[in-house]
Amino acid sequence: MTVIDAVRGDLAEVRAEVDATLDRFLAEKARTAPDPCLPPLVDVLRGFVVGGKRLRPLFCHCGFLAAGGSPDDPAAAWTGAALEMFHTFALVHDDIMDRSELRRGRPTVHRVLAERFTGVDHDGTAAERFGVNLAILAGDLCSTWTDEMLDRADVDRARWREVRALLHTMRTELIAGQCLDLGGDPRSAVDPVRSAWRLTRFKAARYAVELPLRIGAALGGGGAALTRVCGAYGRPVGEAFQLRDDLLGVFGDPGVTGRPALADLRAGRPTVLMALARQHATAAQREVISVLHGDPELDEERAARLRDVVVETGAAARVERLISIRADRALGALRASSVDRAAKAPLAELVSHATCRAR
Repeated sequence: MTVIDAVRGDLAEVRAEVDATLDRFLAEKARTAPDPCLPPLVDVLRGFVVGGKRLRPLFCHCGFLAAGGSPDDPAAAWTGAALEMFHTFALVHDDIMDRSELRRGRPTVHRVLAERFTGVDHDGTAAERFGVNLAILAGDLCSTWTDEMLDRADVDRARWREVRALLHTMRTELIAGQCLDLGGDPRSAVDPVRSAWRLTRFKAARYAVELPLRIGAALGGGGAALTRVCGAYGRPVGEAFQLRDDLLGVFGDPGVTGRPALADLRAGRPTVLMALARQHATAAQREVISVLHGDPELDEERAARLRDVVVETGAAARVERLISIRADRALGALRASSVDRAAKAPLAELVSHATCRAR
């Protein structure tokens, strides 16, 4: 077995432990629910959490190892599972806002719940409202349970306070990123590239990598030097992760990504990819982008034309270069650091996992 195989095996064990922790916790919540109305909702969430990338728990685990924590410490599993529970909250609400039909190749929570509507639907919207309303409550439950799971990590009080403070930061920044994603900042029209980078940093770089890494480091008692490494490594990895996601949203195979092929284009998502395409487009190309990007009725034929424009402007190639630069920057920061060897190998593997992916 090679070193890389061993590292991948270790990361697979972390995923499995987080999966098991989530499933046990949700099974307990269904069993101890205060009213029979809740277990069916919990069962939908149990199905929804299956199949995630588990990036946040993985980076949290590596931060914990980097601070000298033991890989067998249950506190890391509970904290990682809490981060995944919070991510579930974010996904459930995000899917509602985006009116998404699919997530991970399966119906989104609000769609599953809409299918369970048994009332009278006079105008054809009652089932949809039912699904959305219950899904909002399901997401709220996940947000509440994030705190409960974190409490079960059972760590030193000072470390617990630091972890909680970082989680509060994560929550606030994610909401800021979601606000930008929805077009909540009128200044974004003035400099769409800069606005897209702000969105990338709040909704991915910090949220998916840097803050989970710092939470793990705080859990293990890491100091200021390790916090700096988390930023130097985590931010470029997180940015590269989102840039890859932007490319997959436009060019990815929906059979692999698990999401509809045209969802990002129809929604007109303000990504770095599309901002660069617009910035470097000719007048004719810019007109194509203006007309087609964000058209809710976009079909595959016109989407192909829009994709061609993104390629012709050089935006796709620029984003690929940006991903490569950030991956190299993260690996350089990791090599130059004095991070514990137990964490260096999995962190290096996670750079590849986050940036060279098809889903």
